Amino acid sequence: MNTLDPIGIFDSGVGGTSIWKEIHQLLPFENTIYLADSKHAPYGNKSRDEIISLSRKNTEFLLRKECKMIVVACNTATTNAISVLRENYDVPFIGIEPAIKPAALQTHSNSIGILATKGTLSSHLFHLTSQAFTDNISITEVIGKGLVPLIEAGILDGPEIIQLLKKYIQPMLDARVDHIVLGCSHYPYLIPQLEKLIPPNITIIDSGAAVAQQTKILLEKHNLLNTDDRVPLLQFFTNSEIDTLQLLLRDYTDRIVIEEREF
Repeated sequence: MNTLDPIGIFDSGVGGTSIWKEIHQLLPFENTIYLADSKHAPYGNKSRDEIISLSRKNTEFLLRKECKMIVVACNTATTNAISVLRENYDVPFIGIEPAIKPAALQTHSNSIGILATKGTLSSHLFHLTSQAFTDNISITEVIGKGLVPLIEAGILDGPEIIQLLKKYIQPMLDARVDHIVLGCSHYPYLIPQLEKLIPPNITIIDSGAAVAQQTKILLEKHNLLNTDDRVPLLQFFTNSEIDTLQLLLRDYTDRIVIEEREF
């Protein structure tokens, strides 16, 4: 591994591009390879064994591309598979978990909401994290069923999205939460719609900026930070159609390469 090798990032589809944007903003000279496993999205309704198998497949693809570090930009893959990945591959891994800790530390109502997939909310790692930081705090957990397929299809607004969000947010409003944690990397793309549906006293928290900071810290720790100021190579691979990636990355069109490939 050397400093010019790319950072690898994978998700169960296009949602992890929300994480990629944070990483690229903080580390603009890093070469990156993003892998969108949209063919198998969402991971949240799969068994742990399936999630581990898919995560290993994605990891091996990125390692063949000589990635120096891998960011698992998927809450479900992190909570179910990252320990297995760390045991089996000799490269630094960074995971993404629902940002329960900051919500628990900042709440004034002692009531927080978590919108996530079934696979994340039912995982052992999620329960460990939740137990560690939420003594005397009420948590309203809601499974965002149906949201990921809509986002994968490039649908970020409209009646169907709004109807689902209203349904999922209502139990949180009833519980008088003052923080809503987004426990899926797809969900930040719904923040504009969420903000229209919740009162201004509720704070929405996602993990993107924290993951980017952790990426920088780990690169420095392993002496892998790229200090070269050449224009980076920003590659995106998907095993589905590229339309939604093009939509979500439209502000970066002149700097990125998107390719559809079977994997």
